[in-house]
Amino acid sequence: MGHIQAENLTLGYGSKKVIQGIDLNIQKGEFLSIIGPSGVGKSTLLMGFNATTSILGGRMNILGTNLGTIRYTELKALRAKIGVIFQGFNLVSRLSVLDNIASGMLHRKPLFSSIIKKYSDQEYEEIYEYMKVVGIEQEALSRCDRLSGGQKQRVAIARAIAQRPEIILADEPISSLDPVSARSVLETLKNANGKYGITVVSNLHQLDYAREFCSRVIGLNGGRIVYDGPPDQLCAATVSQIYHKDHPDHHDNNCFSNPFTPASLPLPMCPV
Repeated sequence: MGHIQAENLTLGYGSKKVIQGIDLNIQKGEFLSIIGPSGVGKSTLLMGFNATTSILGGRMNILGTNLGTIRYTELKALRAKIGVIFQGFNLVSRLSVLDNIASGMLHRKPLFSSIIKKYSDQEYEEIYEYMKVVGIEQEALSRCDRLSGGQKQRVAIARAIAQRPEIILADEPISSLDPVSARSVLETLKNANGKYGITVVSNLHQLDYAREFCSRVIGLNGGRIVYDGPPDQLCAATVSQIYHKDHPDHHDNNCFSNPFTPASLPLPMCPV
């Protein structure tokens, strides 16, 4: 059974349908990117995997749990297995890197120890391991408001890993970063994916990064999946179909006779 399974799934807000009738199966350990222009439902789909958008139709299972019938106590336990990384980092600025990463352990630490920030030797070793994985150990005692954007996002990744999650959801994790920091963050996510076998699903605007770092790409347009496959099979016609807002249902039957390469088609600009 896949870590994430959707059958004829429709997601939205109130009565507004954003994701419409999709089928999806994501296996353990995949590094998957959801791509597409702004406003097509990338974040709605991603946050649906964490049960923060409403299921308006169909069925979705996360880690073997049916989100359509889940109870609150079960949902709380499920979310402890899902790390979330946000575009805005969501760190406590006045706290140190070490304390921010340790906050990922809160669901498995006694409340009093968490309040007074008391960590066992084993927990210190674990936190240091996560800092090394993301390359932030030199800043262990630095306040997070003194870090660069790329450093903050690496702290956010380490905090997510500290949950010991089975899935990490990354919502536009590099959109506010410069190219050097963006590459560093994606390399960090890829490292965590390989080292711990965590399933990673990320929204990305940058097609070149999706092709370089991800093992699978989901292309969205009009709330529907228009491509699902390996990044090296993306061709010019499919890229055009994904990023074309007016005609998302247009298909080119000769798509795979002309594989997409960066040289064959200019990369679509990120919509403003």
